[in-house]
Amino acid sequence: MKKEVRRLAVLASGSGTTLQAIIDAIVVRTLDIKVAIVVSDKWDAYVLRRAEIAGMKSDVLQADTVEERDEELTEVLKRADVDLVLLAGYLKPIGPKVLDNFTVINTHPSLLPKYGGKGMYGMHVHQAVVDNHETESGVTLHFVNSEYDRGPVIWQTHVPVYPEDTADDVSTRVQAAEKTQLVSILKAFSEGKIDIPLNK
Repeated sequence: MKKEVRRLAVLASGSGTTLQAIIDAIVVRTLDIKVAIVVSDKWDAYVLRRAEIAGMKSDVLQADTVEERDEELTEVLKRADVDLVLLAGYLKPIGPKVLDNFTVINTHPSLLPKYGGKGMYGMHVHQAVVDNHETESGVTLHFVNSEYDRGPVIWQTHVPVYPEDTADDVSTRVQAAEKTQLVSILKAFSEGKIDIPLNK
């Protein structure tokens, strides 16, 4: 099923550089989409400050358990009337109620299925790539299901890894690719060019 995505929720636990890439693309009109809500699980996450500067609504989840967080997040997303949920460095599991009610996508800093799963995020991924002497890495955008980093892949961008690279070098290259890829795919979503799973 294809539909034009107009209202986006962004979930993040950290500094929000991915949100900033979306904001920048909206400002220069590369991307015609509204960030209806920014949600974090941390009060001090800088992503909330980025949302405030951009005049975007935000919320911080307060529930302690996975089940309670699932209920709380579902209600937050329903109130925001979103068409699509983006995980952008959000480190909490997504519960079944959210998955039953919304289409959720995730951007992951490796070429899944390599270097995915619980505990594999951020610099942990890039260090593993370097330690294993990989010659390439990249970024994967995928639909989210009940298994960490196992949902259907939407798109992957490959980047080279050189013998002298550090984890920081790989991170810089992957993050640049990630932001370009994400804006491009969100644009496709906003134009109704990507199939959304039929149960959503």
